[in-house]
Amino acid sequence: MGRASRSRERVLGHLTVLRGLPRGGGPDAAFRERLRERLTSALPDEEPARPVGHRRPRHRRRRSMSSPLVSIGLVAAMMLSAVATYEAVPGDTLYPLKRAAESTLVRLSTDDVVRGERELVSAKTRAEEVAQLLGSAQDGPLVSKTLKDMEQSTRSGISRLRRAEPRSPKIDRFAEDQRNMVEPMLEQLDGVQQDQAVGYLDYIEGLVAPG
Repeated sequence: MGRASRSRERVLGHLTVLRGLPRGGGPDAAFRERLRERLTSALPDEEPARPVGHRRPRHRRRRSMSSPLVSIGLVAAMMLSAVATYEAVPGDTLYPLKRAAESTLVRLSTDDVVRGERELVSAKTRAEEVAQLLGSAQDGPLVSKTLKDMEQSTRSGISRLRRAEPRSPKIDRFAEDQRNMVEPMLEQLDGVQQDQAVGYLDYIEGLVAPG
């Protein structure tokens, strides 16, 4: 049994003893003595005494110092990678990873409401990506593809939400947010892209419940 397992068992033993105490009042002298003995036995074993003049091997010291640095470096690299993936747009190297992460979140959702909401979040993300692509060197086919993906996510998400919550106010809020996002783009879109965006706006306009 390893040291970590033994320490865990000792802690559990302390908790068991504490749990058995009556509420109110302090522990008696016998209990304090037993607890002192258990806590003393739970302390890490001291290293054996070394002869005078004996030095700790340097490679062990370097290893103990470098281990936290390696861990910090790995965490930092993972955080930077996650941020870069989150901010990726169509055409970027990390964009497929971003889409794969979104798809995984959707597939892991067993509840229709949660799944529908996540698909609508994806649709909003596609609208933001279109806005970023417009006027950039990556404008063109990527815009049309992203508009198409946006509509597919929207229709799928709305379909799930309507099955679970036919009159959900989330649908109205989503339609309003998307309209505010897509309408300002129309002047920057070419003929085919404009047709896609106008068709999308017509669809989400029909989602809003009559006042």
